[in-house]
Amino acid sequence: MEIKKYNFQIHGDDRGQLVALEEMKDIPFEIKRVYYMYDTLEGVRRGYHAHKCLEQILICIHGTCKILMDDGKEKAEVLLDKPYEGLYISNAIWREMFDFSPDAVLMVLASEYYDEKDYIRNYDDFLKYIGKA
Repeated sequence: MEIKKYNFQIHGDDRGQLVALEEMKDIPFEIKRVYYMYDTLEGVRRGYHAHKCLEQILICIHGTCKILMDDGKEKAEVLLDKPYEGLYISNAIWREMFDFSPDAVLMVLASEYYDEKDYIRNYDDFLKYIGKA
C-alpha cells in the first residue's frame, strides 16, 4: 500500500507561521467538506470505516495522532505530528484514528459532501467490497 503525504508550503516570519491550502493545487481534489476532531479522550479510537468514493486529506493541525490504514492486503500506521503535513487517504481504504495527544486537533478535507451511503462501517463488508472476503 502506498502511503502518500503532502508537505504543504509554510509561509513564516517573525510573526509566526501560515499554511494556505488550495484545492486542485495543494489538495488533489475539490474540497466539498471540512471537519475536525478535538478533545478526543485517551484510549479512544475513531473512524472504523472506509468510503466507496470519498477521498480525504488528514492534517493534525495541533498535537499528534496516528492513523491505521488498511487496504485489505496490508496495514500501515502513520504518525501525524506536523501541522504542515497532510496524509492522503483514497477511497476503499479502511481507516482508524487513535493515540491522540490531549491537545490534538485533526482536520479532515473531504472530496465529497456527507453521504451515509458512501460509508462502509463493517470490516467484513469492507473486505467483501474490495473482493478480499
